[in-house]
Amino acid sequence: MRKLLADVAHTLVPPRGDRHGPLPPLLLTLTVVTGLVDAVSYLGLGEVFVANMTGNVVLLGFALAGAAGLSAPATAVSTAAFLVGAVAGGRFGGRFAGHRGRLLAAAVSVQVVLVAGALGTAVVADARPTDPARYALIVLLGLAMGLQNAVVRRLGVPDLTTTVVTQTLTGLASDSTHGSPHDSAPDSGAGLRRGRQILSVLAILLGALVGSLLLRVSLPLVLGVALALLAAVVLVTRRLSGTDAARVRP
Repeated sequence: MRKLLADVAHTLVPPRGDRHGPLPPLLLTLTVVTGLVDAVSYLGLGEVFVANMTGNVVLLGFALAGAAGLSAPATAVSTAAFLVGAVAGGRFGGRFAGHRGRLLAAAVSVQVVLVAGALGTAVVADARPTDPARYALIVLLGLAMGLQNAVVRRLGVPDLTTTVVTQTLTGLASDSTHGSPHDSAPDSGAGLRRGRQILSVLAILLGALVGSLLLRVSLPLVLGVALALLAAVVLVTRRLSGTDAARVRP
């Protein structure tokens, strides 16, 4: 337990010389944002995901089969927006390939603009958004989360994908007894991996919990919190990016 707590602390406050620099705690912050945003989309926009594409594709199948309360057009639009955002994220990865800190700062800056647009749309729509506002929110948030997912994938920090929990939980369970085939990597010891995996799951759980609670007050409030976290990531990344000179791995 003491070793696990030490590895959790290592992820939250990376020591000087860590090859991923300040990226792990920043990615955990983005994981919380994922939980907040999916709380908005699923609970506030009519049972559609904008970050969890596994769930979204399953919902699309249910909707096409005529399941009550689900919208095939909404889930299709969300998936398409996510994919467009992922394409943009791939282009960012190519443009800022030499420095991960600058890549993250640039991508999250675009996310700030997209989520700010979603917040403005939600404020104008007031209570429960009508169809035009609902689809605008789905598109803006889907673009933001697709961009995030692609860029985080390019950053290559093990066990901190910010959106995929199924694989993280599988690794946490399966590696607990036999270890991971990736444990030989310099930054991927079994304890450190478990620390990251646990924190990743807790971060998205926290985001979903806080998002669902704040949604009882108002939808714009949840988006405002997500926007504040994204802005904080941009500010911290721009300030500390000089400490993260590791190159993105091919």
